[in-house]
Amino acid sequence: MAFAAWWGILNLVLTVALLAAVVYLFVLIVRALKKYIGSKEVRAEKRAAKRTLGETLKAHRIQCHMTQEFVAESLGVSRQTVSKWENGSADPSTTNLLAVAKLYDVPAEELLREVER
Repeated sequence: MAFAAWWGILNLVLTVALLAAVVYLFVLIVRALKKYIGSKEVRAEKRAAKRTLGETLKAHRIQCHMTQEFVAESLGVSRQTVSKWENGSADPSTTNLLAVAKLYDVPAEELLREVER
């Protein structure tokens, strides 16, 4: 009889411990999800910071309300060249990058700083 009583108590303790572990895991998962959902703005900001040089050039051109044709004429290159810079199939020379930065009124370092490494 004593063995059956001890077995019942042990079984009850193990059941309570298992239930506590499940509840603890549930709480941890909920906290992690809340943290992930709350970091949406941070993730969006990081995603925006990870851009190619072409995406950065296009973003600045649009922000300055300029067309590819205007940029091309200002720099003395073709519109197709500006398009290639923006779609990533070609990179501007150092001279052209400096000219683009001056045209967009931003330091060249800023254009390069925003590019994904």
